[in-house]
Amino acid sequence: MNQQAEFSDTRDDFLPVGQDCLLLMYRDQLTKTALQQVLDAHYRLEFSQDTAISLDLLKSYEVALILIESSLFVEMGQDFCQQIRAQRWSRDLPIIVVGDRDPQLVATAFAAGAQDYLSLPLLAAEAIARLQARLSDYHRRQQLSQQNRLLLAEVRERKQAEEALQQAEIKYRRIFENATEGIFQTSREGRYISVNPALAEIYGYASPEELMQTITDVGKELYVEPQRRAELVVYLEQFDQIEGSESEVYRQDGSKIWISETIRKVYDEAGNFQYYEGIVHDITEQRQMEMELRQQRQQADRLLGNILPYQIANRLKMGPKSIAENYDSVTVLFADLVQFTAASGEMEAHKLVKLLNEIFSAFDRLAEKYGLEKIKTIGDAYMAAAGLPTPRADHVDAVASMALEMQAAIQHFHRPDGQPFQLRIGISTGPVIAGVIGVRKFAYDLWGDTVNLASRMESTGIPGKIQVTAEVYERLHHLYNLEPRGAVFVKGRGNMESYWLLSRKRAL
Repeated sequence: MNQQAEFSDTRDDFLPVGQDCLLLMYRDQLTKTALQQVLDAHYRLEFSQDTAISLDLLKSYEVALILIESSLFVEMGQDFCQQIRAQRWSRDLPIIVVGDRDPQLVATAFAAGAQDYLSLPLLAAEAIARLQARLSDYHRRQQLSQQNRLLLAEVRERKQAEEALQQAEIKYRRIFENATEGIFQTSREGRYISVNPALAEIYGYASPEELMQTITDVGKELYVEPQRRAELVVYLEQFDQIEGSESEVYRQDGSKIWISETIRKVYDEAGNFQYYEGIVHDITEQRQMEMELRQQRQQADRLLGNILPYQIANRLKMGPKSIAENYDSVTVLFADLVQFTAASGEMEAHKLVKLLNEIFSAFDRLAEKYGLEKIKTIGDAYMAAAGLPTPRADHVDAVASMALEMQAAIQHFHRPDGQPFQLRIGISTGPVIAGVIGVRKFAYDLWGDTVNLASRMESTGIPGKIQVTAEVYERLHHLYNLEPRGAVFVKGRGNMESYWLLSRKRAL
């Protein structure tokens, strides 16, 4: 590694001595800021924008974990991990990649040797929990490695070998027995060699002895997925170690939980395989929280999709605070239930709402059939448009077809006196401005002269009729039967020629 690379000088800002030191390797300032906001209160932080970091600097600053922005990791990749793993003192140093929630980036990170991947934007509680798990594993491995070195040194000293070995075994047993994480050793065939009380408790057994007597084949009797242990063994045979592998397992009572395992192969001094050794965390609650969050996001997406057009909802989720666009050619429809207000005075509230919901639901189905975008309902008025947010050449035809079917559909709904309801419908075509308004409650709306004209066509129309502008007539007269109404006074525009839309010339 380049011995000239240096960390940023933040010594004066260190938090109280004793907290772990984390190295943040970044390129994007926003990523640095996001990580700093989450981690600064919990760890000592060092920063670097270099792609080459001196191992001596890592050692002198007592770095316990490395966070690397994904763009840097793509450049450094496997070579960087190999250099870290090449040194005895740094080979267990956790490396976590931080980047976008991209499956390809995640796969690349793990393939190159990273132990974990944090997706942006960060969830603070999740990020701290996952970092702490990696740090706990790291410190435990450091303790075990230190113990192994002590044991080897003591064995070489023949006079003190037996006493030193006994002391080390006692010390290890205390750690093993008192650890809050589950610890185990298994043979290659899948039989437990040893387990600690914490693991027995995680799996719902009264004691380690009961667990070892009950489960004689880990692959067949522990994992819910029958091939899961075989998959882990294949990975271990190739890489010697697994970090944070998540699996679903059975407890003694038959219930299922999720666990995270860190497993490695243990060899003797001659390099011969001895057993698999692992640490287990119960992550069931974390998985449930993730599932609930996922369900909440899906529900929020569905709600947003019901309020806004699909494309607009997706753009809004990406982060834009405001969305406003010009459309050159859009057709707008306004429909109003004639004398609905008078009829509502003769109906009970729940029946009124039920009836209005049935009518507008019928219109919604027609909008979906013809590819129109429902804009909004105002009382007993219904507004829809075609040609946005995705432009289309046949928007006038689509609105005309829907308007005719709306007039047919309304005949199935009756007033309290038994007479069918009637609609006044107005249609106009031309340019509009469309956008999202609101902060807590979003609404997708349209503005412009085309919208005003469609509204005036409706309000100056006749019950049971569809009134359209001259522009709509020019676009439809070869496909539909229309008849001139004559001049209609439109506020702000004066007298304008309008037409009645009667029927389609040829059936679809």
